[in-house]
Amino acid sequence: MAVATTLVGNPVLLFLDEPTTGLDPRSRRELWGVITEFRGQGGTVLLTTHYMDEAERLCDRVAIFDHGLIIAVDSPRNLIAGLGADHIIEFGVGASGTSPLAANFGTDLQGVSAARMDAGLHCLSAEQVHVVIPTLLARLRELELELTNLSTRQATLEDVFVRFTEQRLDDDQEAS
Repeated sequence: MAVATTLVGNPVLLFLDEPTTGLDPRSRRELWGVITEFRGQGGTVLLTTHYMDEAERLCDRVAIFDHGLIIAVDSPRNLIAGLGADHIIEFGVGASGTSPLAANFGTDLQGVSAARMDAGLHCLSAEQVHVVIPTLLARLRELELELTNLSTRQATLEDVFVRFTEQRLDDDQEAS
């Protein structure tokens, strides 16, 4: 309702602070349509959001903040390209949901540019999934570990956010 009221005055600049918080998925997408239409008619939108998929879809430029500081600014496409990998390979090992592997497991595999843990899964950043997966499976067989989960997906702005903020957290911990 607040966005509709704002649009009645035909503004050229629209400030939106977390506009889709609390919306169901359908309403969220409808609001995205309104924002996209406003932009298509030449309007400018300044959007704050914690939803990286929303920023990736709606924004021409994104500024990532961490502890009140801007740590990256660029287009979503360029930020994602900066990961050095187009794909994320997520996998789990062991039946208990806790992995016996180090969080950085897989960084030595050919084609892997980075590794991290996320919600109990190992996440490998890779350019060529078809090269990394066979090597990963062979390594897990050598270690006699049971693969319990394996999926691949395109890298996203959320991966960028996690990489930047984890990197700053690691830097802060080293400085202490």
